[in-house]
Amino acid sequence: MMVTPVEVLSLLLVSVLWGCTNPFLKKGTEGIEHVSKSSKVAQFLAELKFLFLNLKYLIPFVLNQSGSLVYYYTLSTTDLSLAVPVSNSLTFLWTLLTGKLLCEDFGGKQAVAGMLLTMVGVTLCIVSSVDDAGTQAQAQ
Repeated sequence: MMVTPVEVLSLLLVSVLWGCTNPFLKKGTEGIEHVSKSSKVAQFLAELKFLFLNLKYLIPFVLNQSGSLVYYYTLSTTDLSLAVPVSNSLTFLWTLLTGKLLCEDFGGKQAVAGMLLTMVGVTLCIVSSVDDAGTQAQAQ
């Protein structure tokens, strides 16, 4: 199966939507620990109310879920051996970068080394998929 630029861009979009929203989701949940109710059901409902009436949480949540919609659509057209590692590994990269922009501690040199290794791995996955598709096309 040949990988098209649209599929690669879709996977990149998924990783951006998932990764960039993760730090904002974390920030949006700040204060939920102060929600306290007497029963477990009331606690659950109060926490849901806290989250879904909080725009700092709700906007990143909707964007994150739109990334999931793009992901499921892309899975229908892209080889799983490419889609899953590319989207999931790049999600971590975007989470680290967005967290750094929000002044979160991101792990220093080890995190940078991890980002570089992730990029090398993703590049190898994409190149391998393109080469496999070219080899299969020549064989036919």
